Amino acid sequence: MIKCSRQMHYVLFGGALLCIAAVSGVVLVMSLLATDRPNALMFCDGMVFTACLLISLRILLDPDRVRAGQTDSILNLASKTLAQMSDGDGLNIGSAQGICEMLLPATRAVAVAVTDTQDILGYAGCDQDLNPAGAPIRTIATHATIKDGRMRIIRSAQEIGFPVNRHTINAAIIVPLNVSGKPVGTLKFYYDTPHQLNETQQSIAAGFGELLSTQVAASALDQQRKLATSMELKALQSQINPHFLFNTINTITSFIRTDPDKARELMRDFATFYRGTLENDSDLIPLSQELEQTQRYLHFEIARFGEDRLKLIAHLPENLHNVLIPAFLIQPLAENAVRHAMPAEGCLHITVDATSSGDDLKVRIADDGVGMSEERRRTILNVESHTGLGIAVRNINDRILGYYGNESYLHVESTQGVGTVVTLFLRDGCLRSTERTHGL
Repeated sequence: MIKCSRQMHYVLFGGALLCIAAVSGVVLVMSLLATDRPNALMFCDGMVFTACLLISLRILLDPDRVRAGQTDSILNLASKTLAQMSDGDGLNIGSAQGICEMLLPATRAVAVAVTDTQDILGYAGCDQDLNPAGAPIRTIATHATIKDGRMRIIRSAQEIGFPVNRHTINAAIIVPLNVSGKPVGTLKFYYDTPHQLNETQQSIAAGFGELLSTQVAASALDQQRKLATSMELKALQSQINPHFLFNTINTITSFIRTDPDKARELMRDFATFYRGTLENDSDLIPLSQELEQTQRYLHFEIARFGEDRLKLIAHLPENLHNVLIPAFLIQPLAENAVRHAMPAEGCLHITVDATSSGDDLKVRIADDGVGMSEERRRTILNVESHTGLGIAVRNINDRILGYYGNESYLHVESTQGVGTVVTLFLRDGCLRSTERTHGL
């Protein structure tokens, strides 16, 4: 709210200066046309005109302000797009049509379409009457994208698959919507000329394709897990953090202009991270995979805060790489450290250590952040704790007890100004995890 108000004030101030410049310009022209030209007045008026014009243009065309405005627009659009699919029914004709209508004015495309693997689900823009919802997919390029799951940049109507006599659409970006590595549909942006296929349009198309893929995966996962326990669902859904999502999109957007290679790297990692979060249909995963997911999460936070503000140190012996543990045990604790333990200055170090003794597994997640009071530490596992920190820790503790029994535990040690250590002890963890995966 404050940020938007400041931007509005800048715009209003710049507009006011432009109005003053216009009035000064009119007065200056009238003075030049007058027979009796007051030189002093002309000089002062010229100075006012020049100063107001330069300052207003500087304000209105400031790169940081323009970039901030673009970022706000993209985040706002992303929020509305996610809201279209928040009813739990996933991607259908209604939600797809709403998404197309929202994305069309945000790009230079003359039409936007969403399909599943067989039919058009939504279409907005040029030739909309020729592409009703429910009609079968007709273009060659769309079928090819569904087949191989690759994004396509197309620069001719013939390559798209349109008839030769159609000239309204002559270029396209077709983005696959992938779930578990398998295409389930497409997001298509159509253009009237190939000259409009610049890097910005491609980044927007790829970004929203990944966003829709993630949301489709979330909807599918929700439908598949109706019989799962509520605690496991909470563990999974807790990973879908809107603040983290928008902060990451904001970080990637900022790098598009300053470091495009870094932006592409982050976008690829972002897709891998969210797919790993949302599409994992196994209750138990290798410890190395959980650590990799934690490292991906912290990669985005390091890009956001800077390498001088956040570091991860991980120690995982090779013999523990394939030990099976419940998903989302380590990553939420690392996320809590970033959200709650980050000091105002200096670097936050997060250390993850894993050790074993027989069939028992111990995982230690430590940070040197702000820590917490003894009272807060004692009550963190209480049912009455409703904060994000308490919910996440209690969730992990309950799942550990459910998998490995009462001899397993989660223990929290913390000292204000020194840091926090969370220890996960899985009694007979290696053996029992392996037995579960083989149905024993």
